[in-house]
Amino acid sequence: MTTTPLPADADGVLKLAAQSMFDTLAQAAMGMMVVDRQHRIVWISEGYKRFLPGLGHEESDFVGRRVEEVVPNTLMAHVIDTGQPMLVDLLTNQAGTFLVSRMPLRDARGEVIGALGLVLLDHPETTMQPLMTKFSRLQRELDDARQQLAAQRRPKYTIASFIGSSPVAMETKRQARRVAQTDSTVLLLGETGTGKELLAHAIHAASTRASRAFVGVNIAAVPDTLLEAEFFGVAPGAYTGADRKGRDGKFKLADGGTLFLDEIGDMPLALQSKLLRVLQEQEIEPLGSNKVERVDVRIVAATSRDLPAMVAAGSFRADLYYRLNVLPIRLPALRERLPDLEALVDALAEDIARRSGLPHKSVSPDALELLSRQAWPGNIRELRNTLEQATLMTDDAVLTATHFQRLIDGVPRLGAPVPAPVAETAPRAHVADAAAAAAIKPLPQAIAELERRAIREALEATGGNKLAASRLLGISRATLYEKLGSG
Repeated sequence: MTTTPLPADADGVLKLAAQSMFDTLAQAAMGMMVVDRQHRIVWISEGYKRFLPGLGHEESDFVGRRVEEVVPNTLMAHVIDTGQPMLVDLLTNQAGTFLVSRMPLRDARGEVIGALGLVLLDHPETTMQPLMTKFSRLQRELDDARQQLAAQRRPKYTIASFIGSSPVAMETKRQARRVAQTDSTVLLLGETGTGKELLAHAIHAASTRASRAFVGVNIAAVPDTLLEAEFFGVAPGAYTGADRKGRDGKFKLADGGTLFLDEIGDMPLALQSKLLRVLQEQEIEPLGSNKVERVDVRIVAATSRDLPAMVAAGSFRADLYYRLNVLPIRLPALRERLPDLEALVDALAEDIARRSGLPHKSVSPDALELLSRQAWPGNIRELRNTLEQATLMTDDAVLTATHFQRLIDGVPRLGAPVPAPVAETAPRAHVADAAAAAAIKPLPQAIAELERRAIREALEATGGNKLAASRLLGISRATLYEKLGSG
């Protein structure tokens, strides 16, 4: 018996090996198909034809069609588009479950011109029981993890959670419903404690992205040195001590959903340009990586600061401001919506009772009248704080003006009563003017004393929490530390 010698040149050996491998695969596989660059099926083996009835097709209306149109759940198109093989995979559709392999086909220049698909086994659940059991368990664990993550990222509030029926409250809710129907960037403006985070949740819940993640980040609460990693993530081993698996940033976690950027006015200038690029290109580059990743994220930003003034002062980029200020919504201060006070007090009292486990306490008319005369610079957050203190400091079932007056008189508060104007007679006014003139202090001294008093009252109102105090005052935490150091 004579044998054919191997070709002497390397190209000949490779061609022989390729032909032998193809023949072996054709004999071992239960079916084969070839798809061209446009994803059209150009050839199927005789063995593959046995699967056509299960797919609901005959050969005449199968060959020549785009593979994704006739083979549900196939990833042949992905192999062609990426050029990456899938040597072992499971494919499930109405024809059954199959163990398959997919490989790109390249021309002499190395360009992908199609793909080869092989059905290695049908009914692998019987012939590969241990592997299939493990696969099913991993799939269940993945599904459970996704459900838990989705539950954690679900919005907490709806537009109905924005309590109030005053004209300004109704207009705010109308605007929120309107912007929820778009994917454009929303900028929520308003004093601290007006409900900007609540409205961000509500806009997401009313949008087409409601089933996807809602991810929030308070920029003022994250150190400047960590903000970039917090936003864009960290590549594996990006720096000494970094997680070997890497870490996704907030943009990646919010992919397909909504990213809420609270206190956007506190963002450092150095990071503003990178955020602008992400908003323009919808691409991120994790820290320590050269790989650009596309993301689909809807941005809702919020601030209690005067961004136009910051732009004029050079502390906030004008181009980023215009990119954020696409759909602005101004949330009214509590003093602008006093007709909503009773409804807000009732809703807050109900929530306080639920969280504390105490019985619900009602608020008397004289207490509501007293509360309506407060300035409330901390708005609804300050109102809640006052109501919670009054609730926890008494066993009475009804909170009266006396309960709240004790708090107002006993503790310096930011929300002091607004005095009613008093008509003065001319001589008395003259005496008062003379006394006031004698007591006038230099403006810098008066401003400094006012700042110190406001900071002291904010720290007392927040129990010494400097972050909460800075938010109550409408300044950054760094500015608060600077003023405390200089005082």
